[in-house]
Amino acid sequence: MKQKVRLGSGSGFWGDGMDPAMEVLEKGNLDYLCFDFLAELSMALLQRQKLKNPQAGYVPDAIHYMKAMMPMAREVGTKLISNGGGVNPRAAAERIVGDARALGLERTKVGLIEGDDILSKIEEMLQAGVTFANMETGDTTFSAVKDRIVSANAYTDSTGIIEALRGGCDIVIAGRVSDNAVYVGPVMHEFGWRHDSQHVDKIAAAIAVGHIVECAAGCTGGMSSRFAEMPHMGRVGFPIVDFFADGSADISKVPGSGGRVDQFTVKEHLVYEISDPRSYLMPDGIADFTSLKLEEVGADRVHISEVRGRAAPDTLKVVIGYQDGWIGESIAFFPWPHAYERTLKAKETMLERFERLKLNADQIHFDFIGLNTLHGPGAPMPDVDALAELNEVGLRCAVKTKTAEEAEKVRRAGAHLWIMGPGGTSFGTPIKPRPVVALWPTLIPREFVHQKVAILEA
Repeated sequence: MKQKVRLGSGSGFWGDGMDPAMEVLEKGNLDYLCFDFLAELSMALLQRQKLKNPQAGYVPDAIHYMKAMMPMAREVGTKLISNGGGVNPRAAAERIVGDARALGLERTKVGLIEGDDILSKIEEMLQAGVTFANMETGDTTFSAVKDRIVSANAYTDSTGIIEALRGGCDIVIAGRVSDNAVYVGPVMHEFGWRHDSQHVDKIAAAIAVGHIVECAAGCTGGMSSRFAEMPHMGRVGFPIVDFFADGSADISKVPGSGGRVDQFTVKEHLVYEISDPRSYLMPDGIADFTSLKLEEVGADRVHISEVRGRAAPDTLKVVIGYQDGWIGESIAFFPWPHAYERTLKAKETMLERFERLKLNADQIHFDFIGLNTLHGPGAPMPDVDALAELNEVGLRCAVKTKTAEEAEKVRRAGAHLWIMGPGGTSFGTPIKPRPVVALWPTLIPREFVHQKVAILEA
């Protein structure tokens, strides 16, 4: 049995930089390069794309990355693992196979993992007594959104990834597996671990390490409270994991790359997007983040050990996306002198235009860009003299409506400021109305979810 598996982080989100991933692939001497492309809202957005085009619905980056990296990955012996299949992993896998053929990479095996899409099973589960209670609000009136659902995807575990790797796949493309499953799967496959009581702590360790590195530069200096101290973040190094058979691991990066790996960059991402640190619930198991030990063992190298955990929960998280009206939006900027007073007047004018256009709105929201966009009513306002000297202020208006026609009135009212508004106002291109996809997170019994694995070969 192998004593060490070496994994690299290739992406932390849809839109991440490809050059750090290429650097890790070229210089990291990896067994696996793993890509996390998905966020909760991504699934609903990708489902909208698939509804328009049955061949869409995957993350485009997942295809571009694989095409760019396949030749080198074969040369250096690195396997590529991705959840970029989104809501259409089959179309993504077929694209990757086609690209492999075009590149002359015969015998490339692509593992396709499906089964996280439970949209067609909702009625069956309702009849079986599943309540679909909203896990954030406690709301049990699921019937109110049932007829507006556009997507329903369960967070699945690494079982499919393990099966695909056991089948000799060079590339694995999945849908909504958990973010850390793209790391847990290769580790469990290489060490022969199973989802049983013997391996609970070791799987928890893989979950913890996967969580730390799943956002790529998130543990090498990005998003850090010490960001100003981080060197050369424009050429930051993505993390590398040396995972050992005893469940311990080292986190590092390519020597000479930007950013930093130390106890604090690791700790800052360890607590990112978690609830109870003693009970980090994932489809593969439950990790106790308070049990682990961190130790700096060299320059840009942190050792993680002693992770404890529990068996996987009986339920799986499902994120359901449903249609929830439309957003109309406008943005304008107002110059000195009297920038703030111009902005107030523009807001007043917008509200009068809404009245004249008989706008039927569920919510109307204004931001004063540069003053309270991020902190809202909690932002301290400058005193009167400081307001009078502001160089410029922006006004963003966002309105939630039930129909596209009502949202279009917001765009028109924003455009009316071109002449009805203050002199010197600056505008961008009018913003088109866009549909709102709201999220309904819930828990379901895991027996309703079954992964399916297929292997496609170039």
